[in-house]
Amino acid sequence: MQGQDLAMLPEIRLMGDVDVAALSPLLRGMAMTVSYAETQGGIGLTASGAMNRKFVHWAAVHFDWPGYTSDDLYSINKVLNEADMPPLLVVRDMLKYLRLLRRRKDVLVPTQRGRDFLARPQAFFDLIATDYLYAYIHYGQTQEAVRNRMRWWHVFLNLINIKAETGCSLDDLANELYPSESYPEPAEMTVEAWAERSAFRYDIIRPLCWLG
Repeated sequence: MQGQDLAMLPEIRLMGDVDVAALSPLLRGMAMTVSYAETQGGIGLTASGAMNRKFVHWAAVHFDWPGYTSDDLYSINKVLNEADMPPLLVVRDMLKYLRLLRRRKDVLVPTQRGRDFLARPQAFFDLIATDYLYAYIHYGQTQEAVRNRMRWWHVFLNLINIKAETGCSLDDLANELYPSESYPEPAEMTVEAWAERSAFRYDIIRPLCWLG
């Protein structure tokens, strides 16, 4: 990200002695993946370069990712490939982007930076959070959409911070953000309102939940 872009964004800084691995599915998944690669001689790759089924099954069982537990995933698929576990795609992208894993022939192995991350995962949280929320492009998104959203992060985070004190639903937040598109019944929503709420759910709320 360019300097002028960073100036538009709220600073992310981990405050206090927080067990971030327990609270952040993303950081926990990243640490467990690097640990697996370190202790198991690497993560095997298929001919197409995807993580092999042995590791994907292990990740599904051990990540304990809300909404994507092994029971959730195996209720849809009899076997799991990397593409069948959406959080794993994000974990792998972030590990590659931050140079915590590297490819060596047909396996993924930790870098020295990856070993430093395992030793001090909390020290990496601010960097992971900043890159994931502000720069990462999820499947189905465009770089233009990510850049256009930058000027709204202050609004999103301030609103969520205020509303979360007393408890709120996704609809409460969406109605506050888009009052002209507030409808009492889903059937009354316009296509534009559905698109706005869907973007808010998957581009803002889900990344925040995955980050913890």
